[in-house]
This record gives sequence, C-alpha cells and structure tokens, in this order.
Amino acid sequence: MTETDPDQLRALNRETWETAAAGWGREADAVRDWGMPVSVAMVESLDLQPGQRVLELAAGPGDTGFMAAELVRPGGTLISSDGAEPMIEVARARAAELGIDNVEFQQLELEWIDLETATVDAVLVRWGIMLAVDPPAAAREIRRVLRPGGHAALAVWDARERNPWALLPSQALVQLGYAEPPDPSVPGPFALAQEGRLAEILEDSGFLDVTVVPVGLERHYASAQDIVAESANCSPSFGAKYRELSDEQRAEVEAHIVAAAAQYVAPDGSVTLPGVSLVARAGA
Repeated sequence: MTETDPDQLRALNRETWETAAAGWGREADAVRDWGMPVSVAMVESLDLQPGQRVLELAAGPGDTGFMAAELVRPGGTLISSDGAEPMIEVARARAAELGIDNVEFQQLELEWIDLETATVDAVLVRWGIMLAVDPPAAAREIRRVLRPGGHAALAVWDARERNPWALLPSQALVQLGYAEPPDPSVPGPFALAQEGRLAEILEDSGFLDVTVVPVGLERHYASAQDIVAESANCSPSFGAKYRELSDEQRAEVEAHIVAAAAQYVAPDGSVTLPGVSLVARAGA
C-alpha cells in the first residue's frame, strides 16, 4: 500500500480519533463554548420541529446534536454518531450529565452510513466531512439517508490563514523543523477550505438550494501557554508530534507559539484567537 492508499488512510483516521477522544473529552466544555456560534448557525438553519429524527455524524462530544435534540421534543429523536467508539462514549457521558434522553448512539462512518434510505429529517456534520477520505462519497450518503424535503447542515473550516488557533501551533512545529508542512492531498481540517468547494460537492451529490456562509468565532485562553495545552489535546497531528519531543524541544515549541501569539494578547495576559468556519445548508 502507498502512503495515500484510501483504506490505509481510513484505518489511520479511525486510530487517530480513537486516540484523540480522551483529549477531546477533557476539552469538551471549551469546544462547546468556542464552537457555539457555529453550532447555533447550523441548528437554526434546519428549522427543526417536534417529532423529527435528526442524525449527527462525526459528533465528537455531541453538543451540537444535543441542541437539536431539545428542539425535536416531544416525539423526536437524535442519533448521535461517530466513527470512533471512544468518542461515542464521551458523547454518551455528556448526554447523561445534561439529562438528554431522546438520543440514540451509533458508530457510523461518513462514507457508508448504516441507515436505510430516506429515514432522517435532518443531518448535522460539524467539522467532519473534510476529514473523510472521500468527501463526495460522504455527501452522497448524507443525501441518501435524508427524507425528501429534509435538510443537512455542515461546517468546515475556512482557510488556515483565517484560523490562527490552528496556524500558530502547526507553524511552530514546521518552522522549528519538527514536522513537515501539512499535506493538502490527505484529509485534514482545511481540506475543503477552497472557495466554492463545499458547495460544489453538495450540489454534485444532488442537494438543492445550497448556501454557504462564513461564521466567525473566538477561542479564549487564560494565557498563551494554554494554546499549547489545547492543541495537544484536540489536534491529533500536533499532539502526536508534540508528545514525541523532549522537554527541551517542547519548551522551544511553546516559546515559539507564545511569541507568535503576542499580537492577540490582552493587557491581562489572556489571549483571544479568531477563527472562521464555513456553514452550509442544503436541501434534499
């Protein structure tokens, strides 16, 4: 198999996110908070009604879907799913904490959704489809499981340059010689950032009335050092490389990130990093 063999990439994807689940669990409250503008935009775009059946794919900690679950009461159901079983366990625990009981948990893949055709009213995918090995296949599957008249809301990241929360840590590793530049040919956070690409995939998959809008967000940190901790927990690529380094090398990476973040530091030492996500709404 070559390095870009699809089955090899899928296996690596699964292993990566199974390993990352613990870190996402630790950061779940922070992810919910800074991701709220995107989750709100997605859920509001679906105009959900009581009694509907909603599917969330690549749910991670599950909080976007949990917002939808509240809106389809009474009689409605959320299917919260992820490809990584440890992520499902994180979401299951959070649902229990929040008292959300109209939710089912399933392990589902984006590219072959194990549900019958035309069986859900709405689909949510926040920051998931760009991680698929074959995003067009995932889009076709999402279209297949939607009932006629249903809608999907998907979010991907805008260009890396508009998301310094990701740019600063990855740049530090590359500039210090501890990592190669990101490979645009493999799945990753910015694989669908190119203007028009997400809409093109959805339209080619049979979706109607596709709209894509940018949604801004802010990620707040008590200090610049906290950028490193969050990145190590939530970014599988950064975290894997960072954990391989010696203490001296980690200190060098941290100092590089702190220096690069100086322009975002407030007088009290806290840091606010902006970000931009692209949110698509598409009809079946």
